[in-house]
Amino acid sequence: MKHVLVLGGGFAGVEAAIALQKSGVCSVTLVSDREYLFVYPISIWIPTHGIDFNQVQVSLYDIQKKHGFNLIIDTVQKIESNNSTVYCSKQILTYDFVILALGANKMKHSGIEHTYSICGKPEVSLELRNALDTLVKQNKGKIAIGFGGNPKDTSAVRGGPAFEFAFNVHQYLKSKRIRNNFEIHMFAPMAEPGARMGKKAMSMVNTMLSNVGISKHFGKKIIQFEPSNIVFEDNSKLNADLIMFIPASAGHEVLQQSDLPLNEAGFAIIDDTCKVKSTSNVYAIGDSAAIQGYDWIAKQGHLAELMGKHAAFNIIQTIKGTNKRKGYHSHLNILCVMDIGNGAAFIFRNHKRAFVIPMPIVGHWLKQLWGVYTKKTKLGTLPRIPGM
Repeated sequence: MKHVLVLGGGFAGVEAAIALQKSGVCSVTLVSDREYLFVYPISIWIPTHGIDFNQVQVSLYDIQKKHGFNLIIDTVQKIESNNSTVYCSKQILTYDFVILALGANKMKHSGIEHTYSICGKPEVSLELRNALDTLVKQNKGKIAIGFGGNPKDTSAVRGGPAFEFAFNVHQYLKSKRIRNNFEIHMFAPMAEPGARMGKKAMSMVNTMLSNVGISKHFGKKIIQFEPSNIVFEDNSKLNADLIMFIPASAGHEVLQQSDLPLNEAGFAIIDDTCKVKSTSNVYAIGDSAAIQGYDWIAKQGHLAELMGKHAAFNIIQTIKGTNKRKGYHSHLNILCVMDIGNGAAFIFRNHKRAFVIPMPIVGHWLKQLWGVYTKKTKLGTLPRIPGM
């Protein structure tokens, strides 16, 4: 029986491992450097005490127990595709096929240690919560919230969570009746951050920021971070007691040290079937892959899961000896429920249309329900809705 290695225990990797194991045509081993799947889209509520840290985790051991694939908790250190070998910190693994779902590194910014991120290591969300708690106890403060870009790969931007965090902090402070004692600022190097969502969505978000008194500092390149400042290219500074910053993604260090073809930003170059260029048995999905398509495309969890399913399908069909294949290009879209603490906005865009639907109050509940749905479907305790 063929052996498939899946490297990475995030949305993409878990989805691929489940689909491969379900087929019964191969043995499957998932390798992850942590024991749980972290549901990043709902982690925005950790700093504002809207959800507990353990409620954002799904045990990989529990997922393994339900679906039956092999699980190894270890850190991938090196990949040699020319001899189908993966070197981990504790062991050496070989494979017939491998799926790269390692995620990505973050771009390095000078002084990044003076910031917190809700899209980095999971435990940083707790550090951010503590920092926000300190300001709340002081009953005043300046909060700066921003995200960066990667000029070498514009799909590697995480802007949505920054907007969500800003609106949730506003609502959190408002609920404590101390919002007037705080300044909240948003910053990004793009002149029109959020433009990839579509003109209507971008206009709505800008209006919402203005309506809740969140200042905008857009269109200036970020030079560095200082203990209480963001320094921009014109040498101006934005002072803040707390800085939440989401760096753009860059290629994972393991990939950059591998023998695989990468784009300029360090992501694995793939074809429509998610197979890595110039290889016959290596696939890359989610944040590890160089996504080809429209200039507005963004790497999101639902696309990562779809790529995981398709990569699994294509490996299964290869093992079976058929010519059936599935591609991700025709499914490219932006799909987001942007939570604002007391509601949300449903945002959609593909190559044909773009629209936004405001969802006061109920939108926040729907995103909470999505979090429950996501965890239960991974554990197999709730059937998956077709297409989701």
